[in-house]
Amino acid sequence: MKPPAIGYLRRDISGVAQSWDETQIRSLAERLGYRFTKTVVFSDRTADPIGRLLDVVTTTEAAAIVTPSLAHLGSDLPHRIVAACDIITVTPEITHTRTLPALPA
Repeated sequence: MKPPAIGYLRRDISGVAQSWDETQIRSLAERLGYRFTKTVVFSDRTADPIGRLLDVVTTTEAAAIVTPSLAHLGSDLPHRIVAACDIITVTPEITHTRTLPALPA
């Protein structure tokens, strides 16, 4: 069975290209072998978007989030998310692999 992936974008960043961004997200997820489940769309008015996105990751048991670019997730790579699942960007096409917590020495 293919691992599940969700799409994520910010409406205020995609603007009029939102439909195209959603198409690219779905296409890349499927091309990489994921079972695409849904696209989560927030805006700049969404309170705690990273926390809410993590809730969706947990609920859907997503192995990856596919987003048009890291700009949709904020200015820095959100470590809380990359600790939970892979982050894949469409442009540039990069996979930020899930980081597992370090084992105690």
